[in-house]
Amino acid sequence: MKSAPDWIAHPDTPYLLIDEAKLKSNINYLKQRVESLGSHLRPHLKTLRTLEAAGYLLDSKSAPATVSTLAEAEAYAKAGYTDLLYAVGIAPAKLKRVAALRQQGINLHILLDNITQAQAVVDYAAEFGQDFSVFIEIDSDDHRGGIKPSDSKLLTIAKTLGEHFTGLMTHAGGSYACNTEQGLKNFAKQECDAVRIARNNLETAGIHCAITSVGSTPTAHFGEDFSDISEVRAGVYTTFDLVMKNIGVCDFSHIAMSVVTTVIGHNKEKNWLLTDSGWMALSRDSGTAGQNRDFGYGQVCKIDGSVLDGLCVNSTSQEHGVIELSDAYQLEDFPVGHQLRIMPNHACATAAMHPVYHVLMSDGSHNTWQRITGW
Repeated sequence: MKSAPDWIAHPDTPYLLIDEAKLKSNINYLKQRVESLGSHLRPHLKTLRTLEAAGYLLDSKSAPATVSTLAEAEAYAKAGYTDLLYAVGIAPAKLKRVAALRQQGINLHILLDNITQAQAVVDYAAEFGQDFSVFIEIDSDDHRGGIKPSDSKLLTIAKTLGEHFTGLMTHAGGSYACNTEQGLKNFAKQECDAVRIARNNLETAGIHCAITSVGSTPTAHFGEDFSDISEVRAGVYTTFDLVMKNIGVCDFSHIAMSVVTTVIGHNKEKNWLLTDSGWMALSRDSGTAGQNRDFGYGQVCKIDGSVLDGLCVNSTSQEHGVIELSDAYQLEDFPVGHQLRIMPNHACATAAMHPVYHVLMSDGSHNTWQRITGW
């Protein structure tokens, strides 16, 4: 039976725990997989948002990376990282911050999918003598934003951008609704085909597309051919979570993130445990509710990480979690002061609740990482 290091019981609960050995294994697996299929990763740093995690994900300070906020871009740029894709549609008011980073020598790419954004970029560039690097978002699955690969607006936007146009990006967020291997393979092919069609339409019109960027954690793990795709993006694969488990991308044994919590009381009439991890520690994300297995607000584990089958956090208030015990468990098994670990539904949302992460290093020692906050 495995045991947890003594130090795990020392920090005040609730706190976020990262398992370094699992984190490294998850990162190395996907890197090797994507490279074996003919492309390379542009990892998304949004899940952990720490300088320390970037050191595991990126081989060098010039390696390509993805961010979800300009606050991340600014923090990573300050630390010396130079190739960053801000993968959220650009608000024209943020172009000043983008320009400031580019003037520092940071190759910060921005994203857009409409002519209003494109014109704002061109107007700012003309007024201030600023160059930009712009990706156009392609809609590959009717999930959220983007332009259809054969929509005439694609050519209009690319022509408007002119020298500022760099490449095409798509995100198959719809793959999160899959739970079969073949379905995920199909989504991955659909994602790649969308940017291939868009790229070909641009090239036919005489517009060079330097970079094609695809990706989501599910499609990155199930794509079968990335040989003509410049880069593949993924983010939550670093730690995985219960949503990814339900999709079929990982198993419990791959989940590298948990929240350590303490039993603070019992409701004997209802056979409930009360813990000190409410939604402020776990997040309100209930992403597994619509999947084939609902984990409530997280899967309950022993302090050593072993899964307690059939137990989840059934409900939360701001600072309380409620675990409804099944007939297989007794309140006496979990005395007040007993510590447990909770695997998250959505790692990005849970991590966002914690300014500091406690890290279980591969040798059993303790480390802490500071989260980059803000937008």
